[in-house]
Amino acid sequence: MKKYKIAVIGLGYVGLPLAIEFAKKYPTIGFDINKRRIGELREGKDVTLEVEDRQLLEVNKASNDDNNGFFVTDQLDELKTANFFIVTVPTPVDKHNKPDLTPLYKASETVGKVLKAGDIVVYESTVYPGVTEDECVPVLERVSGLKFNKDFFAGYSPERINPGDKEHTVTKIKKVTSGSTPEIGKEVNDVYSSIIVAGTHLATTIKVAEAAKVIENAQRDINIAFINELAKIFNALNIDTNEVLAAAGTKWNFLPFKPGLVGGHCIGVDPYYLAQKAMEVGYHPEIILAGRRLNDGMGAYVASEVVKLMIKKGIQVTNSKILIMGFTFKENCPDVRNTKVIDIISALKEYNLSLDIVDPWANPDEVEHEYGIRTIQKLDDGAAYDAIVVTVAHKEFNSAMVKHHRKAHSVVFDVKSIMEKEIVDARL
Repeated sequence: MKKYKIAVIGLGYVGLPLAIEFAKKYPTIGFDINKRRIGELREGKDVTLEVEDRQLLEVNKASNDDNNGFFVTDQLDELKTANFFIVTVPTPVDKHNKPDLTPLYKASETVGKVLKAGDIVVYESTVYPGVTEDECVPVLERVSGLKFNKDFFAGYSPERINPGDKEHTVTKIKKVTSGSTPEIGKEVNDVYSSIIVAGTHLATTIKVAEAAKVIENAQRDINIAFINELAKIFNALNIDTNEVLAAAGTKWNFLPFKPGLVGGHCIGVDPYYLAQKAMEVGYHPEIILAGRRLNDGMGAYVASEVVKLMIKKGIQVTNSKILIMGFTFKENCPDVRNTKVIDIISALKEYNLSLDIVDPWANPDEVEHEYGIRTIQKLDDGAAYDAIVVTVAHKEFNSAMVKHHRKAHSVVFDVKSIMEKEIVDARL
């Protein structure tokens, strides 16, 4: 049997948990260009909180040799002994919502510099169909001087990481795999199935696997957009959306989606990748882009509704104090990538008011670096607000906290529907 030495390129929310699992069975190198990240991992610290410090230390005892274990580095030469490369870098969109493949190109150049005959390169980053073979492989060929499907091979196995989810972890989620030839597909599938206890699904081609991934999140985006539109309609009709969904949910085939902000690195981004490819081949995707427009507008909608409620209560909006509870893109997770809470904040700032943003999970320095605003991790005991907007369902947030920090006639808008209904003026 072939001896595999795994190299995972990119040690973020996707790469690190995957590398940890592979390190239990194979000698595994974790590579990242972020020197600070490498230093923290060597000390047994994962700031993403996806891997426990204890677990990280257990597998981090290895050196870069042929023993099982985890070796982290930012040095390119350390990758030369690997023969199975896995690329797990981000695939964001730019300010115009166009796919930005720069991280993939750079990662492919990195791998190309150490690629050898017989090596396999598997991509996990979410892309539109064709990126692996049409965009990444040419970079590998150019940099390495090797020939695709003769000297080296490729595969695609889309990530299915859910940040902050301690139940559906990497090995417990079924994994789609694929390869650039039928034989390589089986080999890639065998490597992944050796650690994925939930099982694998070998797709017929790389493009099929790429398409399967990108529609997973596009489907969720469209479903949430529909529910968000319903929330707008029912709010206008003075009907509680959650009560409607509870009643409709008694039907066996009603899909249990809820309204809310759609951010993060997947659902709020991936549909743009599919839309871009569709337009390249001459098709304008109406439903996908309509769903994106509606979901991207929810932050401004929430801000508008908060201001309307304040005016109805006779609260002067200008110079008022507003509390935003939560900044990360989802609950109980430090991930602030593409958070749509920033849209609420930006819209409210136009009214010349005072904002406090509390989030016990978000790193204030990271938030300030990425968004130019400052969050706090704990409220002053005596702080009181004219309006409170609950944007993230962190476990630390509860009705008692809202009651303690609201003024007598303040507005409470519960985006996540986690507070007692009696203390809330409106919710999605």
